[in-house]
Amino acid sequence: MNLEENKKPVLELKDIRKSFGDNHVLKGFSLKLYEGENLVIMGKSGSGKSVMVKCIVGLIQPDSGSITIKNRDIIKMGQTELDFLRTEIGFLFQGSALYDSMTVRENLEFPLRRHKDKIKDFQSTDQSVKEALESVGLLHAIDLMPSELSGGMQRRVALARALILKPKIIMYDEPTTGLDPITANEIIQLMRNIQKEYNTSSLIITHDVDCARVISNRMILLVDGINYAEGTYEELSNSSDPQTSAFFKN
Repeated sequence: MNLEENKKPVLELKDIRKSFGDNHVLKGFSLKLYEGENLVIMGKSGSGKSVMVKCIVGLIQPDSGSITIKNRDIIKMGQTELDFLRTEIGFLFQGSALYDSMTVRENLEFPLRRHKDKIKDFQSTDQSVKEALESVGLLHAIDLMPSELSGGMQRRVALARALILKPKIIMYDEPTTGLDPITANEIIQLMRNIQKEYNTSSLIITHDVDCARVISNRMILLVDGINYAEGTYEELSNSSDPQTSAFFKN
């Protein structure tokens, strides 16, 4: 399927450049994320993946280039408009990043309380929390503390929290890191189910080649600050280019 012919990009980066002193991290990086697509970004440590994500959510400003989300230029946004836009982006942090002192219920209620315009009363808050936990199979854990959960269960709760505001875009930062193969596969299947059920557009940063193979509709390799190669898993994994094929060697 030619995504460019059939769908519009919900997120687009054009010629993004970002340096820190003499360290030129992004050197003209571009991408398009389409509606309902799982786009995987792979790159070596220090290649600029985290800097790219921080630019997308407005935590740092690129030196040049443009970033548009649903045709809105985030670089030109004021703080209020940017804060509202962030409610439309779910984020699964590497390591889950749950609040230790809060129960599962309280962890999921937190973003709802921060954005009361999304949820007007406690009854709908309670319903939203339960629906999000049901979507990841953890309703029974609603009143447990994070310390009472396994690593895989913590990742599921973090995924439920990323879904709680019903975002159109979800960003996954190393979703399978630190998980055993069986649990990692369960998380990958959940990500696929979420894509189908909610028609989310997902940007997935991962070093896990198996995750990329199963989850991606398309992949981008970030090398030397640019979009070095782009295509399906099959296209890139069968490439004869040495820098591209190096990503897929065991």
